[in-house]
Amino acid sequence: MPTVGVKRDLLFQALGRTYNIFLLFFFQLQTSEKEIISREQGDSKASGASDIILYKIDVPANRYDLLCLEGLVRGLQVFKNKLEAPRYRRVSPVSGEAQKLIITKETAAVRPHAVAAVLRNITFTQERYDSFIELQEKLHQNICRKRTIVAIGTHDLDTISGPFTYTAKPPGDISFKPLNQTKEYTATELMSLYKTDSHLRHYLHIIEDKPVYPIIYDSNGIVLSMPPIINGNHSKITLNTKNVFIECTATDLTKAKIVLDMMVTMFSEYCAEPFTVEKAEVVYPDGKTCIYPELAYRKEKLSGEFINRKVGINESTEKIAQLLTRMCLRSQATGVGDEIEVEIPPTRSDVIHACDIMEDAAIAYGFNNIPRTTPRTYTIANQLPLNKLTELLRQDLAAAGFTEALNFALCSQEDIADKLGKKISETRAAHISNPKTAEFQVARTTLLPGLLKTIAANRKMPLPLKLFEISDVVLKDETKDVGARNSRRFCAVYYNKNPGFEVIHGLLDRTMQLLKVKPAHGDGYHIQAVDDNFIVSLMKCVCTRVHIFLLNSTFFPGRCAEIFVHGNSVGRLGVLHPDVINRFELTMPCSALEMDIEPFL
Repeated sequence: MPTVGVKRDLLFQALGRTYNIFLLFFFQLQTSEKEIISREQGDSKASGASDIILYKIDVPANRYDLLCLEGLVRGLQVFKNKLEAPRYRRVSPVSGEAQKLIITKETAAVRPHAVAAVLRNITFTQERYDSFIELQEKLHQNICRKRTIVAIGTHDLDTISGPFTYTAKPPGDISFKPLNQTKEYTATELMSLYKTDSHLRHYLHIIEDKPVYPIIYDSNGIVLSMPPIINGNHSKITLNTKNVFIECTATDLTKAKIVLDMMVTMFSEYCAEPFTVEKAEVVYPDGKTCIYPELAYRKEKLSGEFINRKVGINESTEKIAQLLTRMCLRSQATGVGDEIEVEIPPTRSDVIHACDIMEDAAIAYGFNNIPRTTPRTYTIANQLPLNKLTELLRQDLAAAGFTEALNFALCSQEDIADKLGKKISETRAAHISNPKTAEFQVARTTLLPGLLKTIAANRKMPLPLKLFEISDVVLKDETKDVGARNSRRFCAVYYNKNPGFEVIHGLLDRTMQLLKVKPAHGDGYHIQAVDDNFIVSLMKCVCTRVHIFLLNSTFFPGRCAEIFVHGNSVGRLGVLHPDVINRFELTMPCSALEMDIEPFL
């Protein structure tokens, strides 16, 4: 949930009066804290200057239209019926020729999409300028996913001339003066320069490994920006800027359209003709031309009965239409039964289907005003059988002298494959598409690595170390709608100067006793010796004629057994292979047991 910092005095000035902070609460916003900033103007206290009170307002992540003071004030004013929701219009330039952004085919390898628009005859003050820059940053961190999906560039149109060209070049061929710098740098030099920059270094990884970098030029060869890293200094906007050219480069065209709409709708009220945006043409490599911004309005129809039933109220169709209008969704009863026609403006990209409209009606009505009702059905809460079994087992395993551990559900590929002598392709592991660290690349398929790493971190503790864990693992399963399933496992390890196989075997017997499964073939449980996929690959070196043996085993050969319950395999136990112990930086023998407990339900 993003947080927007708003100066209290500016907020109340824009609203036209002071309000209690609960106004934000009724609008489904909340202030996480109130910060007081002292004025640094000499002896401010002596001159009677007061401190600046800054509200930190938590905004829902999908409400991009509330990420700046302008959108927040507009939404509150409409909510309080002090203002009608404005209608945003795309207009043609007075000169008759729209600004043009030409995309070349070279951009396909890095950021293939771009959109653009112009804010004509805009008037900035220091507060408006600060809000304009801050909105860009909020969007970058939110919908733009730290510029990986969309990057926003804003330029003083009077300092550049179209048509503009969006292309991609090798970093050594790009040279320009970046924002707030006094000399020119090549793109390669810029990447080195910004590696120590506290702000920009977080975005370098997006393109630094690419063979070409995206770049935008004007008709005179002046660089506007090198997205998603930095704008050019030549076209930077100031308080004196009157015409702003906005371009958004992206890997996702839909997100780029949303971001552009947010930027222009929030600040078009400061244009000479409020709430109008000058169009721009974008020419794609195949010759196709698109006009932006779209500023698309669309209409949805739903019934008043649907909203009444879902929210838990009983209001007329006209009343519900008024509630939705207060949320910037112009609505009216169509006269066909209780049907309501709702118009979704370009600022409300979060409204996707009827449930979103219903939620806005509930917000406008006030959650505190919804009457409390007794549920029609009487139910008694009960613990899931699997969780109940898990809790009972935990207590008795702890009573058996083992200490419970709780490890991360994510781990590295090395933990569940290489260190255990397995191939990652054989583990049925669910991979994380964009892991932030090498320690969390896949969902664990076994509990054993987590316990071994816990022992490695506690090697100085008195021996023996006896640990257990009962948690879920994740396995690929094509029969499931999500392609994977959870499986509840029980794992225990014994670490001492001797392997202690008898200790682990005794724990298995005690567990079966608790589960009321008798030791017997067929109807009970038994263990059977197994080689744990022990594979010896014999390779012959042509030079030395030396035979090399490669081991692929978690357990020591001849010291591993498979657990069968009612004729079905549920797990394994045995003495871990010395290579596995060494890979987890352990020095003493270790026995382990791992089994699935779901079949016992």
